Amino acid sequence: MDRIVINGGKKLKGEIDISGSKNSALPILFATLLTDEPTIITNVPSLADIDTTIKFLNFIGKNIIKEENVVKTCFSGKYKHIAPYDLVRKMRASILIMGPLLARIKKVDVSLPGGCAIGARPIDIHLDAFQKMGVDIYVENGYVKTFAKNGIKGAVIDFKLPSVGATENILLSAVLAKGVTTIINAACEPEIEDLATVLNKMGARIIGAGTNKIVIKGVDKLCGFTHKIIPDRIEAATYMIAAAVMKGEVTLNKVEPIHLKAVIDKLKRCGLFIKEKKDTIFVKWVKNLKPQNVKTEVYPGFPTDVQAQWMVLMSLLDGKARIEENIFENRFMHVAELQRFGADIVMNGKVAYIKGVKRFSGAPVMVSDLRAGAALILAGLAAKGKTTVSRIYHLDRGYEALEKKLKKLGADIKRVHNN
Repeated sequence: MDRIVINGGKKLKGEIDISGSKNSALPILFATLLTDEPTIITNVPSLADIDTTIKFLNFIGKNIIKEENVVKTCFSGKYKHIAPYDLVRKMRASILIMGPLLARIKKVDVSLPGGCAIGARPIDIHLDAFQKMGVDIYVENGYVKTFAKNGIKGAVIDFKLPSVGATENILLSAVLAKGVTTIINAACEPEIEDLATVLNKMGARIIGAGTNKIVIKGVDKLCGFTHKIIPDRIEAATYMIAAAVMKGEVTLNKVEPIHLKAVIDKLKRCGLFIKEKKDTIFVKWVKNLKPQNVKTEVYPGFPTDVQAQWMVLMSLLDGKARIEENIFENRFMHVAELQRFGADIVMNGKVAYIKGVKRFSGAPVMVSDLRAGAALILAGLAAKGKTTVSRIYHLDRGYEALEKKLKKLGADIKRVHNN
């Protein structure tokens, strides 16, 4: 397995481009199953999860070609209804195969999905919603088997919590359902809006995406589309925090500042200078930063995907901070690794109490999940001496050209290929 080696202490300065959003690109790739016509998707990041999705969709029955950051798709003639374990286990988003296949061919057998081990993330919310839409469901031999004998029917879906994946899955089925579907307590993330924009380009009739109530009037057929993926707000937040950690001066291009309001507001309260323009964010350290407490919330609150990176910053500031994790129950797996750098963190259930230390010391560490990996990279940048980060395949799932972008900003970082 590859490793990343960092010699810490280098100030970050310069500018980089933010890649397209992984969490937007994945559901939009699954949306291509809803049409037989060609589609063109641009600004698609080059990531392991994208490659896995393309292999998955090619197996199901799409013809997909990716050239740099452009994905072109067309229909191969017939869809398979079985999503096998070997493909599904690699990625949590594989569950999004259910919506479009139930809408198109009325059945799908899907292995229970994999992904990062940051919490249970049960799919019961998806399945309960599909049952309300007329889908028969049973579990056999490790597969969830679903069948909509009379097709998907519109329904009122009231989620017990605003699940992003479940909102996407129901959108991907309801657009071809008979009648009207109303999603109450829907997720409001920008990635939901981006998916709805694509579906409406295809001829769907969706209103309310980006709010907690979405109404979808089913149509008979959907057409092809061309679409540019929105910027990755989590990648942008990671580099903003990196600039704060390293007392740097960084410009982020091709970004959407409005999607980062919660993070930007907290960084400004810390004392970081931030200037926002239409599609750029300029970040500059000008004075000693002050700790700020955060609690993770669904959008537009502080994102759980930035919690680990925030913990690194708080660990290096003079004072105390409190982080409350309200989305995933296992999302403090990075704490033990940060303690190897010298971080002073005490856990109590879903709350982490942090006391700032003067410096980190380089250490060999291991990545447990995607965002924990980003935190370990930031810690390595700040640490005195050498840091070796192992199991970086997690990082390759969600950060395009991570070490190249950091190197462009002045970091001493390299990828080492094991023999």
